[in-house]
Amino acid sequence: MEENRQVFEADEDAYGGMNVHIKDSMDSIKFIAMLRASITQWTNQGKKGVWIKLHIEYSHLVNDAVKEGFWYHHAEATYLMLVYWIPQTPHTIPSNASHRVGIGALVINDNGEVLVVQEKNGTFKGTGVWKLPTGVVDEGEDICDAAIREVHEETGIKAEFVELLAFRQSHKSFFGKSDLFFVCMLKPLSYIIHKQDSEIEGTKWMAIEEYAAQPFIKKHEMFYKIAEICIAKKEDKYNGFSKVLMTSAFSTKRNYLYYNQN
Repeated sequence: MEENRQVFEADEDAYGGMNVHIKDSMDSIKFIAMLRASITQWTNQGKKGVWIKLHIEYSHLVNDAVKEGFWYHHAEATYLMLVYWIPQTPHTIPSNASHRVGIGALVINDNGEVLVVQEKNGTFKGTGVWKLPTGVVDEGEDICDAAIREVHEETGIKAEFVELLAFRQSHKSFFGKSDLFFVCMLKPLSYIIHKQDSEIEGTKWMAIEEYAAQPFIKKHEMFYKIAEICIAKKEDKYNGFSKVLMTSAFSTKRNYLYYNQN
């Protein structure tokens, strides 16, 4: 086959889409020729979407792909994902990930005190508000593990997951994405605080009633409702969701299902 008729190596997905692998550097002329030949072949074969994962070392090909009708789907630190729709119909390519996931951690000691922090940066900087430790769940990280990690990073306290108490969804948040925030209850395994100096102004154990009585908490409906849930949990008047490892119909990998076991 002539070089200008070469097609890209690609894997077909379960939806008739082609996932292109670009492993070797090439100039624009070769790239465009191979791209056009590939699209022609896949059109004749009745394929649908085309996905090109361009690693950062091939970024010089981005403009060429866009001129051929591809558009951006998402980007990570080392690559850009571009997509193309072959049929002359509205595309059914799924949108990029729509949510960011965050956690808040309720850590209660044997004295009924809650672990709280004051932040050096962000919305709460300089407000004097004591709040629960919070943070963002990393890619590939379970919600329960994220809560444990954030508490240890911010306060030095080691803890174990007990229950998922509540969650809320908001929209048009971080970079315009929706946001899921999970409130987790943890049991402390240590009690001596070693705060994170880079992000945390202060941290301490505080009576949970004192936490709930802060003017900021009382003023904002959702913060106050979460505080009420925390107090109810302390008094054994509220049951959350425990974690249980299970497999699904789609994978033998075990994942956590959170549900009320009472």
